[in-house]
Amino acid sequence: MPTTSDPLAWLTSLEGVPSAYAGSRDGIDVLLRDRGLRRTRPEQTGESLLRGAHASAVLEGSESSLDSVRAGDLDETAAAAVRISTELLGLVPVITSSPLQAFARVHTLAGKGVVGDDALGRPVDAEAAARLATLSRTILTTEVPALMLAALVHAELVTVAPFASHNGVVARAIERLLLVARGVDQASLTVPEAGHLALRAAYESNLRGYSRGGRAGLHSWLLYAAEAYSRGAEASPLNG
Repeated sequence: MPTTSDPLAWLTSLEGVPSAYAGSRDGIDVLLRDRGLRRTRPEQTGESLLRGAHASAVLEGSESSLDSVRAGDLDETAAAAVRISTELLGLVPVITSSPLQAFARVHTLAGKGVVGDDALGRPVDAEAAARLATLSRTILTTEVPALMLAALVHAELVTVAPFASHNGVVARAIERLLLVARGVDQASLTVPEAGHLALRAAYESNLRGYSRGGRAGLHSWLLYAAEAYSRGAEASPLNG
């Protein structure tokens, strides 16, 4: 259980949230266990990352199809998402020890060739830097369930928009990274980005609610994200 000093401990008392996340985690665990996690292939992880990159790019405005992404025919936004996907799992040790460094690297991958070198991986202003520092400390200190933490970090990165570009793509990549690093999906076989795309109207609406601040918006976002993670499990290459 979260300790009393945990900055996110209070989230576990929000109505319906613990049961929603327990249900989502159970669904992911069943998928990975029943499909034989030990027998999965690296190609399945690669396919999950590719599907996730495509879905994240579409949410960011890309018009590239999944087939075109597979073929390497990419618009700029899809190319950014794919660049991140090729290095993302290598950042697992980084997100657990230095989240700020992981945030910076993911944005550097996304923004390469799009924004100036002096903007790559750097917060846009002092306020953004402070928010990222707070978020990093939260990642390092909280003991709330990993899915809940990933959802909160995702929403924070989107709404704070700390970088000069690609904040949504960065947020969704960090979300996936946390699910791997926190042991929810160590082989990265679920596709949370596809879950958000499948629920796009609710995704965008709940992010707007979260950005307005207040308990109600946060509560709604957390409930929404639990459903999105279940959809992300359905989108896994393990399901065909």
